[in-house]
Amino acid sequence: MQTLYDWLSLLAFAGLIVLFLQRSSMDNPPDRMISYLPPAIGCALANYVGNEGHGWAAFLILGAVGVYVYYVLKPRLPR
Repeated sequence: MQTLYDWLSLLAFAGLIVLFLQRSSMDNPPDRMISYLPPAIGCALANYVGNEGHGWAAFLILGAVGVYVYYVLKPRLPR
């Protein structure tokens, strides 16, 4: 846990875990478990790419993870 990419990937993955745990406790979850695989892999890939020195690509991958979560998993944010 030494680079910015480590922390950003961990933060995104932690949010993904919270969303998964919240929804898995519902009686009828709105999505399937497999839907969480692409963003989880994206977090790991962004961390790896960022640690290899390709910061711009890591930020693009993390942005793509955010877009996927927003459009596919559709979290409801409190108002």
